[in-house]
Amino acid sequence: MTRRTQDVHSHRQIARAVPSALHPVSKRAPTMGWLAWPLSLQFGLLLLGAQLFVAAAAGWLYPGDPFELAGAAFLSPGADPEFPLGTDIMGRDIAAGLMHGARVSLLVGLSATVIATLLGTAIGLCAGYFGRWIDHGLMRITELFQVIPHFLFAIILVSILGARLENIILAIGVTSWTMVARLVRAETLALRERDYVKICTVMGGSHARVILTHILPNALPPVIVAASILTALAVLTEAGLAFLGMSDSNHISWGGMIGASREALLDAPYMTLIPGAAIVLSVMALSLIGDGLNQHLRKGHGK
Repeated sequence: MTRRTQDVHSHRQIARAVPSALHPVSKRAPTMGWLAWPLSLQFGLLLLGAQLFVAAAAGWLYPGDPFELAGAAFLSPGADPEFPLGTDIMGRDIAAGLMHGARVSLLVGLSATVIATLLGTAIGLCAGYFGRWIDHGLMRITELFQVIPHFLFAIILVSILGARLENIILAIGVTSWTMVARLVRAETLALRERDYVKICTVMGGSHARVILTHILPNALPPVIVAASILTALAVLTEAGLAFLGMSDSNHISWGGMIGASREALLDAPYMTLIPGAAIVLSVMALSLIGDGLNQHLRKGHGK
């Protein structure tokens, strides 16, 4: 073999072994962002976003008082173009009540969830991190709250405090924290045995620093999933309280609309079906968000 032939052969081997920088291999970019989320999470966020938009646009589309008598009573949906969803037994516009009621129902659900999440997270962190008698005492209190049915407990608190909007939010939040507390406690018990937590403790890190920088951020993902479920339960609880007449008379809500129209359930079922459908859609959206977040976080954890 001549020297020229050897040079050509070696150049070919180098060309096959080393990828050419002038002609890179095109690869399809992985799907990121919104399209990578589970379908249940996408649909739930779209549905909840639509409800939030309806709540935000209520003052613009129906600027008047939703309690005012707008027309004839017992107008069925579609009977009058001015009232597309009809009127109730008092002649109030159901569409106006539905949009303004979204504000109250979603506000109660989200606010009560914030209270329950903060309270449950604080109790769960203290019980799981410190252990011993602190864990024992906090878990006995948690069990005491779990023994009493949440809805019955909320009725008792609203009866004592009064049927005002802030009292309803407080009652639902105070009676809904036990699930978060047990979840955070279980996560904290597992996280405090990790090497990075022990190293931070050995290096002189304070309890507050260990909890806030190492344990709490890693315990948040399951709490976020639980918060979406708690919001759905809070919306249902508010609707149940309003159906029983334990709602703020100064604010209209979906549950209050159902309770006010229960006498006409057989003659005009649309009065209860329309706000009932809004509650179902709200709970379904939040449940889908919770399920989608659970799938997404588990998928990311698996990577």
